Amino acid sequence: MKNTIYKYIFYEYLRYFLVSLCALSVIVWTIQSVNFLDLVTEDGHAFRTFFLFSILTLSKVLTKLVPFCFLVALVLTITKLEKDNEIIAIWTSGLNKIYIVNLIFRISLIIMFFQLIFTSVINPTLLNLSRSIIKNSELQFVPSLLKEKQFNDTVEGLTIFVDDKSPDQQYYNIFIRDEGSALSKIGAESSTIFAKSGRMSEDEKNLILYNGNIQKLNADGDVSVVKFEKTVLNLEGISTKSISEPKIQETSTLSILNCITTRDTSAHNCQQNKKSLMDIKIEFNKRFGMPLYIPVISLICSFLLASRRDQKIYVYNTYIYGAISFVLLALAEIIVRYSGISWTHTGIYYLLPLISIPLFYFFLIRKFKYENMS
Repeated sequence: MKNTIYKYIFYEYLRYFLVSLCALSVIVWTIQSVNFLDLVTEDGHAFRTFFLFSILTLSKVLTKLVPFCFLVALVLTITKLEKDNEIIAIWTSGLNKIYIVNLIFRISLIIMFFQLIFTSVINPTLLNLSRSIIKNSELQFVPSLLKEKQFNDTVEGLTIFVDDKSPDQQYYNIFIRDEGSALSKIGAESSTIFAKSGRMSEDEKNLILYNGNIQKLNADGDVSVVKFEKTVLNLEGISTKSISEPKIQETSTLSILNCITTRDTSAHNCQQNKKSLMDIKIEFNKRFGMPLYIPVISLICSFLLASRRDQKIYVYNTYIYGAISFVLLALAEIIVRYSGISWTHTGIYYLLPLISIPLFYFFLIRKFKYENMS
């Protein structure tokens, strides 16, 4: 009988959790993906790169939403059981409320465990993979560099300006500044190109320029000018200035742990300065500290089980405990940003949930032990 009740409550919770997590993830991921369209419209990457990059960042969305969805699902589950008088049936069957609290707490430990796996292993791995896709991606939409009356410096070391563009994709009064590495064909320390007109080749890999000149700055400091009636610039293989090096949240947990313990400056994102070390500790605490607040949320919401429908404040209890839990999650997000200031701040951040869990559990035991079920 007890196992049947446990399974029923668990499946009710799981249904609410998965529905809320999927629904919110789709909404947030869609909004986030719209922002990533700059990879195509501004940086000129292919749609395939945009799609893969967006899909791989879904793990980041999930890790952010799991604690909130856990809270929503738990409140909805308890409210639904109370509304349908199922809780009363459970109590009259002889099942003490503290057993339901234990079930809720065990569910929170399962969610916490999966959250730890996501934050420490899956999320940084997928985010690092998404960054490598950007790093290894070549510019596919070269025409995106040629924007009318805009200085475009999307490509490292290359600035392009087009004064006018006709409907048939002809460009006029073109200015190109190359620092020497972007357009290898020019072969100089740096060069400046002026052209009266130009157009893209059919395969969109070459820029064909007409009636202009190339001013080259050679290694010895001399400037040479070459006039041309027609010249072709090969733009195949150039890459944009999109951030290609992994950020701290894309760095593996082992690398972060190694940086904290050994302070190996050869490791990526492991600079030995106060700002860098603080950021590393904050990222570590986000991965291992934030999930600890999930069991705390479960115990706070468990106080809803003490509510009786004949109590005047019953209607407000859902909002009260839900609001308290939400504020706690928000505070945890805020406090973690200061947890890297010192090891004392880090210790306090971990002690808050570790102390709160036995404290809330003790209050729940006292509450249900003396509660009159008649």
